[in-house]
Amino acid sequence: MALVRRNVDTKNSSLMTDEYRAYSRMKTILPHFTVNHQETYAVGDIHTNTIEGFWALLKRGIVGQYHKVSVEYLQTYINEFAYRFNNRKNENVFEKTLYRAMGV
Repeated sequence: MALVRRNVDTKNSSLMTDEYRAYSRMKTILPHFTVNHQETYAVGDIHTNTIEGFWALLKRGIVGQYHKVSVEYLQTYINEFAYRFNNRKNENVFEKTLYRAMGV
């Protein structure tokens, strides 16, 4: 099963990774910046701390809240935690969620 994020805005997005070679082809899709973790963990705004924090929250959420997940619904769990993460600073996230549920 491939986990795919649809509707990615490649014009206004960039990818920041470590130097793992499998990411090298991504530069054909969107701007790609790397950080050599053997030398440093950040070069200005280029770092992987945000995504590492997201994956840590997702893993803790699955283990602590759901205990285990099936492959069939894994993308749904990831979508839920991505929504939570992307709205973590939104004071009106509850209201936003209700409006979305009502289709408003």
